[in-house]
Amino acid sequence: MANDTSPAQRLRAVVEPSVAAEGLYLEDVVVTRAGRRSVVRVVVDLADGPGGVGSDRLADVSRAVSAALDAADPVAGEYLLEVSTPGTDRPLTEPRHFRRAVRRLVRLTLRDGSTRSGRLVDAGEELVLEADGRRSTVPAQDVVRGKVEVELTRDEEGEV
Repeated sequence: MANDTSPAQRLRAVVEPSVAAEGLYLEDVVVTRAGRRSVVRVVVDLADGPGGVGSDRLADVSRAVSAALDAADPVAGEYLLEVSTPGTDRPLTEPRHFRRAVRRLVRLTLRDGSTRSGRLVDAGEELVLEADGRRSTVPAQDVVRGKVEVELTRDEEGEV
């Protein structure tokens, strides 16, 4: 019987349980070549809601992923493991991404080509934005893409 899974799917199957055991969501796994060895890039995030993955937690999941890779040996030859979070430049494309961006300043691109910007107050079937003291809603299905805008000042809750 032929194996119906790609190398990327098999690698994801090895890594995902370790990430989930650490209470995180596996965003992506990519393997690239770097000279004579491979680079395995594992991108993890919180499963839902606002907040971030601290460096201690990232180190814990890195150790767990490394152990899983050592045990299963799914990558031929030498490899370098990189475990990281998506960062602020990740496009917001899934409902989970928008829920994670609540309280952040975002720019949305809508189906009609227009853009809307503001602080994301709520993310459900409608996205609620606040800008200049006014709230507006955008149906989530009208959003083609979103992006978190980098802020260099702190909001009232002390978050960047």
